[in-house]
Amino acid sequence: MADNALGWVSANRDGFRLGEDALAPEADVNRSWKPLGELAQVCVTVRSRTAPGTALHERAGELLSFAWEQTREGGLLLDLQRLEPASTYPLEIYAAFASAGLRHPGYDSYAALLARTRSWRLTEHQPNRRLGLLNSERRCGLPARDDAGAVLRSTWLGGLPEPWTFERAAGYTLTHVVFHLTDWGHDIEAVPGDVVAYLDDWLPPWLDGCLEDEQWDLGCELLAVAAALPSTPDPAMLARAFAGLAGAQEESGAIPEIGPGPSGRPVRRDFVGTYHSTLMALFASVLVLARSGGPVRAGVPA
Repeated sequence: MADNALGWVSANRDGFRLGEDALAPEADVNRSWKPLGELAQVCVTVRSRTAPGTALHERAGELLSFAWEQTREGGLLLDLQRLEPASTYPLEIYAAFASAGLRHPGYDSYAALLARTRSWRLTEHQPNRRLGLLNSERRCGLPARDDAGAVLRSTWLGGLPEPWTFERAAGYTLTHVVFHLTDWGHDIEAVPGDVVAYLDDWLPPWLDGCLEDEQWDLGCELLAVAAALPSTPDPAMLARAFAGLAGAQEESGAIPEIGPGPSGRPVRRDFVGTYHSTLMALFASVLVLARSGGPVRAGVPA
């Protein structure tokens, strides 16, 4: 699954290119910067979890270099941050590159200046977004302004809610809370024990429900969460999940975000409708392989 997903991403990398309007005020960041940042983050994870010389490692490195070139080696991110000094998404995208050792001195200097301002410290964010920003600041070497453990307790997941209240929006929030806490699966000891126990109990039925409804994108993210916890993922759960995803993966390697499900809803199979779920299938597959001692090696520095 990882090989096929990465093959699709490589074949469709033009879809991640930044357009001439990347810095335009009216540009939709969800169609430009967001996909590029997600590509960078997944490639960083693949490289860090695979051995040099393997196909996954080398192809992910090529795509990471492509993504870095799209930012003009960080120069466009500096321009973007100067245009939107209160926005955090430029830093979050830059942090993925910085974690792989790709730095832009001008951006580093400007980000350090911003981080000292009252405006940057006091801008209000939802708790899960604040966790993401804290992780990005840490990756860039900026001083921490909050305690991640305290922020966690303000999130849906951190409150250990009634499991029957799980739904799609809560699912995406909880997956990103875990990604931010664990630095995208690199620090499996970062999730507190009571939250780990809660997820050990309830993530399997939530995952089964997502796959039954053919919520492939969210299913992949939940699989990645299972591999980012200190407890070993249940082999039977993994087998069911990957069997379902394998049935959804197209010959090209793409996986749509959602399938028709019981209601027969329409399915988008274009770039916009498949890129994120295909990246998440790659992300989850590599994390699971690394935890299970498969043909990729865990803990290899980028």
